[in-house]
Amino acid sequence: MNDTGRRGGALLVAGTTSDAGKSVVTAGICRWLARKGVRVAPFKAQNMSLNSFVTRDGAEIGRAQAMQAAAARVEPSALMNPVLLKPGSDRGSQVVLLGRPVGEVTARGYHTGRRTRLLPTVTDCLDRLRATHDAVICEGAGSPAEINLRSGDIVNMGLARAAGLPVVVVGDIDRGGVFASFFGTTALLSAADQRLIAGYVVNKFRGDPTLLTPGLDMLRGLTGRPVLGVLPHRNGLGIDEEDGLRMSLRGTVRETSAAPPHGRDVLRVVVVAIPLMSNFTDVDALAAEPGVAVRFTDRPEELADADLVVIPGTRGTVRALAWLRERGLAGALARRAAEGRPVLGICGGFQILGETIEDDVESREGRVEGLGLLPVHVRFEPGKTLARPSGRALGHPVEGYEIHHGVADVRGGEPFLDGCRAGSVWGTHWHGSLESDDFRRAFLTRIAADTGRAFVPAPDTSFGALREEQLDRLGDLIEEHADTAALLRLIEEGVPDGLPFIPPGAP
Repeated sequence: MNDTGRRGGALLVAGTTSDAGKSVVTAGICRWLARKGVRVAPFKAQNMSLNSFVTRDGAEIGRAQAMQAAAARVEPSALMNPVLLKPGSDRGSQVVLLGRPVGEVTARGYHTGRRTRLLPTVTDCLDRLRATHDAVICEGAGSPAEINLRSGDIVNMGLARAAGLPVVVVGDIDRGGVFASFFGTTALLSAADQRLIAGYVVNKFRGDPTLLTPGLDMLRGLTGRPVLGVLPHRNGLGIDEEDGLRMSLRGTVRETSAAPPHGRDVLRVVVVAIPLMSNFTDVDALAAEPGVAVRFTDRPEELADADLVVIPGTRGTVRALAWLRERGLAGALARRAAEGRPVLGICGGFQILGETIEDDVESREGRVEGLGLLPVHVRFEPGKTLARPSGRALGHPVEGYEIHHGVADVRGGEPFLDGCRAGSVWGTHWHGSLESDDFRRAFLTRIAADTGRAFVPAPDTSFGALREEQLDRLGDLIEEHADTAALLRLIEEGVPDGLPFIPPGAP
């Protein structure tokens, strides 16, 4: 596709709403192109997520973009997600620019001033990716029809206008109203923005796709734009999701069901859905194990029958600690530790399990008493630790990544990665450690022994191989259910001529 010295083509995948399926479609297009031998890279100008990842050179980016890079079979880099917003409250976020934190900003301050100044950085990153790849598949954020945010936009139509990108809009038909959403999204845009809307993709359809034909034909008649694919509903494709806020702030419970156990018993894992929960994808590797059932909860009584309780990372360690006490979960965790029943804390969860927290950075609450379940004292520092450590634990090699302001002073217990174990309570700052297959099996074997469960990890479960299978399924969705010839033309040739303008209020 790309001649020497000519920049690669590009496409923007937008959505009618958040969670319409932009990330999945972007990853699917990346995997489809990679399988064709196309040098492709993902790109998301601005991402708001508490699920992040550390590149090999120590840059922090959204975990969804790291997943999309894996789909494209390229190494993730900060160029793929130049702006990452990490919410610390309903109104403020930490801004991570080109992989490094540059400060805190309120939503109003970001949208009314700072965001606009980032457009040159964003377009430069996109140009650099296009200079080294045949194609760049960009992902939008939220919806381009959020007209209250259109001024200064750098991730949806603002990016598309600046870079001349054709835009494909994805809609989730499982929610209902997808035709109205496609039409309304287009009609709310200015004439210049509408000119870039090249087509639509229906996502998560259940049933006979021929039943959609009258609606697809009418939509094309109304907008002059084709539907470029009807993707069927598939379970288990929401990999590396971006938004833990819905679970942690709204009390939603997320469950993953276990495959049949390799041994006689199922191992039950409960993840406490703490406020501002981050990198909850850490437990995906546990859920991939046959016989391991994982559920997320905010109710103390649901900890009682768990074989392992996990306290995940959080962007608000002190806030989450207070929430655990208010909900009665702190007491439930203390009882588990006293009874010798396993608890694992990861990153912010590890900090919560310690004796004291000195925080003049994140919450600015000063000295706070932790749960006292690990001999650890934590002090928050202005600088953020971003690292890709490796080591050994339980006799096996382990790799992970670190993203935290808190520095742990471990004063006892048995060493465990960068943290420690005291009795049945384990703690570490390392995200992603459970993706190391041999270590994960050894850890689960230890948990089963401590809880008296006749659970035996399957000897051949490879989390990496399972992830590759998921990414190939995304590529299959695009290859089998999208108009790939039309997508390829958009990537190579850009916006087609003659797309009509839909006046507001039409027809």
